Amino acid sequence: MEIPVLYGLAQQQNIPIFAFPLPNTGSMSLMDEQGRCCIGMDEGVRDGGVQERVHLSHELGHCVTGSFYNRYAAVDCRQRHENQANRWAIQTLIPVDALDEAVAQGCTEVWELAEWFGVTEDFMRKAVCLYVHGNLATELYF
Repeated sequence: MEIPVLYGLAQQQNIPIFAFPLPNTGSMSLMDEQGRCCIGMDEGVRDGGVQERVHLSHELGHCVTGSFYNRYAAVDCRQRHENQANRWAIQTLIPVDALDEAVAQGCTEVWELAEWFGVTEDFMRKAVCLYVHGNLATELYF
C-alpha cells in the first residue's frame, strides 16, 4: 500500500495526522476519551519513503485495531498492543500472497525483500517471523 493510500485510509477513518516533534520515537498515536484517534509524526520520518510508510502503517494499526496503552501499563500489555499494531501494518504493507510471489521471483534475503516492499529491514524481519513462525519475536530467529 502506497503512502497516499495510507493517508487516504486515515482520512476515511477521520484520523488526523499532525507534524509533531517526536525525535525519540518518530511517531505516536493517541485515542481520546471519545474514541477518536490522531497520529503525530516527526519530520524526520516524513521522508516520502520507507520510514514514512512503516511509521504511518504502524500508527494506523494502533488506531484501526484500538491497540492503545498508557505509560502505567505493564510491559506485557504494551507489547501485546505493539504486536497488534505491527500485525495490522504487516498484513497491510506485505500481504502473505505478495510475500510468496516475491520469494518465487527470487527475493530471499531480508534486505532484498525490504527493498521489494519498500519497508525497513527490521519491519521485514517482523513480517517474515509473523508469516513463518506466527509471532513477531525476531530476536529468536534473526
